[in-house]
Amino acid sequence: MTSRKILFSATILAVPMLGMASQAFAATVPQGTQHKSPHKKATVRDLPHTAGAATATRPAVPARSLPRPSHRVADSGENVIVTGTHSENRHARQSMSPVKVVSGAVLRRSGQMNLADALTRTYASVNVEAMGTDAAALVSSIHMRGLSSNQVLVLVDGKRRHTTTTFTATSGPNFGTTGVDLNMIPANMIDHIEVLEDGAAAMYGSDAIAGVINIITKKQDHGLNVSAQTGANAYNGDGWQYQFNADGGMKLGNDGYLHLSGQMYHTDHMVPKNVRDHRLVGEQPADHDVASYVSTGAHIPATSNKVLSTAEETRESFGLDWGKPLNQNVMFYGSITYAHRHAETYQNYRVPNVGGGVALPYWPWGFTPIETAEENDYAATVGAKGDHFLGFQWDISSTYGADYNKIGNKNTVNTGVLQSTCSTDPNAGANFSPAGCGTSPTDVRAESFNMAQWTNNLDLRRNFKIADTVPVVLAFGGEHRMESYQIWAGNPYSYALGGTQGFAGLAPQNAGKWYRNIWAAYVDGDFHLLKNWELDFAGRFEHYTDVGNTENGKVSTRYDITKRIALRGTISTGFRAPTLAEEHYSAMNVSPNGASGLLAADSAAARSLGAPGLKPERSTNVSGGIVVEPVRGFHVEVDVYQINIRDRIVQGGTVSGLSAVSAIQSMGFTPPANDASLDNIQAYYLSNGASTRTQGLDINADYTFRMGKYGTLTTTMALDLNRTRLHHNGLGTNGEELLNAQNIGYITTAYPRSKIILNAFYTVGNWDVNIRQTRYGETTNMLQYQDWGPKALQYSVTDFYQFKNSPRWLTDLEIGYRVNKNWHVAVGGNNLFNIRPRRVPQSVNYLGAYIYDQSSSQVPMTGGYYYGRVNATF
Repeated sequence: MTSRKILFSATILAVPMLGMASQAFAATVPQGTQHKSPHKKATVRDLPHTAGAATATRPAVPARSLPRPSHRVADSGENVIVTGTHSENRHARQSMSPVKVVSGAVLRRSGQMNLADALTRTYASVNVEAMGTDAAALVSSIHMRGLSSNQVLVLVDGKRRHTTTTFTATSGPNFGTTGVDLNMIPANMIDHIEVLEDGAAAMYGSDAIAGVINIITKKQDHGLNVSAQTGANAYNGDGWQYQFNADGGMKLGNDGYLHLSGQMYHTDHMVPKNVRDHRLVGEQPADHDVASYVSTGAHIPATSNKVLSTAEETRESFGLDWGKPLNQNVMFYGSITYAHRHAETYQNYRVPNVGGGVALPYWPWGFTPIETAEENDYAATVGAKGDHFLGFQWDISSTYGADYNKIGNKNTVNTGVLQSTCSTDPNAGANFSPAGCGTSPTDVRAESFNMAQWTNNLDLRRNFKIADTVPVVLAFGGEHRMESYQIWAGNPYSYALGGTQGFAGLAPQNAGKWYRNIWAAYVDGDFHLLKNWELDFAGRFEHYTDVGNTENGKVSTRYDITKRIALRGTISTGFRAPTLAEEHYSAMNVSPNGASGLLAADSAAARSLGAPGLKPERSTNVSGGIVVEPVRGFHVEVDVYQINIRDRIVQGGTVSGLSAVSAIQSMGFTPPANDASLDNIQAYYLSNGASTRTQGLDINADYTFRMGKYGTLTTTMALDLNRTRLHHNGLGTNGEELLNAQNIGYITTAYPRSKIILNAFYTVGNWDVNIRQTRYGETTNMLQYQDWGPKALQYSVTDFYQFKNSPRWLTDLEIGYRVNKNWHVAVGGNNLFNIRPRRVPQSVNYLGAYIYDQSSSQVPMTGGYYYGRVNATF
């Protein structure tokens, strides 16, 4: 995570931002900023400014803000939030739904250079998988409350963030997802993050089932912050990382601001030690399915397989925010982000005699294919907001975001086109190669993707009183969003006759471009029925041109019993529309002796097998909590929740034999005729095949000890207890259940049952120390028996090995020293004691290379990481 010190004036004023279909009305305010009195509303002229800047010449608009109830749990110094509410001057502990604020300083002290990793390290309800595979290894996707990245909505300054274009096609907890890649957002652009832990589809639309992450960017008009951090895996001696950051603000005229941020990041591969390939160890059990390879020349080390590793990645990113009043009541604003990523991941090592030895002229000692990604991610927002439109505050904005990714495969070879059976005759059936025969490139483009979203919002808000007694905030508006998804086929050598080793590309039959339009309208009413009782009703209608209509509602309430005790609760319905990738992505691997692949859910091929197409997932969220302050400054929040999801989109509809042959042929592929068993020809598609129930408990507490000359100690505790159960398992066209035990485990028990974060931050004089203890609870996955498993169970899809990752504690420590007012240095270590996940038994360890359960969202496999950081602030 980037390191920086947040610059701010002692009197930076809040800028009220009007709420929209995908955002709250209130302004983004930098961490630590002082705010105007809740009884005086700022105008659009009140932009961030340096201390002492005069604003008296710009009279404020008469106040229309709601008075806050007199009995509010004290929260002095806490940020004003803009997520989950349309009210102004609302603090996190005053919200009707649980909202947590993670400051930029907390993210920096995580010691992580990537935003997703920093949030995982500091937030109890968020986790990531131990390792992605194939293209998924190049995307950072988070899980929240045990649900997938598709079920978490990400906003940037209240605007819906576009998703990644990379479809996770590998089985696991994140199968089928195209969530937001947080790491493509410049980390040093972030002031703080607001996390709404509740269903919010009635306010924000699709995807807001597990919760909402709203990233608030810096908007200071002054200052310069530069930082650098480097570190490595101390126990392996690899995985070196370094990062350079710079951001600063300037004025636009006398009353506007421009804040720019830039970042450069690089990390090397981290490869776990003592990984020994079954094919190269020289000894094998009696029951095995992989032939030992004995070199006739130089010895090939058993540690040659590096597939279980982190990606090598270089990333450059840039961001800017601006705001400029056009007159007293109208402000023009906007933001831009851009990021480029080059990444590479190891695939399984290929022994020299792969493909019957046809690769020997290219790679005499075997080879490790490397999957590559060249990705460009960008977004831009422009908008205007103001007051006095028929008595309403208003906001109109347009946001365009897109992600383009070119996936390649290097250090590889296509063994199919080198076989003697390869033919350039189109009548040769499954032996036909559109790329030619007899030679193969070692570097190919496998596939390319583009995902784009264009979102337009108009939002209105007004405060008034019913019968001059009941204060009301009324908000309503509309949204139009156009989405597009495009797939380009790879180089013919990448897919012909089974494709290149390591990663087979997509064929022309998989390519295409698809669009859809979404129209939405919402209304939200916030009623202060009594001085201490608040009630909120929200409703939203959305029309999708491909999947139809959805209607959703939410009722929230809060009652402040005393100034130290408050109760809150929410009941809401929600939805998640299938993504264009879920509807249209397909991948088929055809070789001379078999065929398998994913059929596009909306394709004629899938419909021929009985696929009904996809419809939105539906959810019902219920939550309730208590906010207490037993003694002044000691804050405790306890919330329970239940999330029921029906029509959940999962892998299913698997068929084999003649039905699969027919479906594959209808896609334009030619399955093998005589050289393959019909059981070795399989196809499957996505379906709304499951219903789940997620239940959990969140507890958060904090207290600051102020010890005078002995310093200040800030302590926090966060606990997330989480459990997901399968309530319905759909049936396929063959009458069998869609999900087997392994797939059920991916969506129910691969997420930790509990996560506890205990943090203490101590400052005295020029020194600061941060220590964090994190406990990850147990995860359970059903692992498939592999090449060293019992012969009768190898690769079974009905009999599995139950593997439990037992609970683990991680210790993180950072020590910092302020040299002077401009310079700060820090050294630290994450996972000081090099705690790793449990190793899996050899019977379920594919090729001996997958020593950890890669689908577990428990402790990372990277072990101990030590780093140093320097900050300079001017």
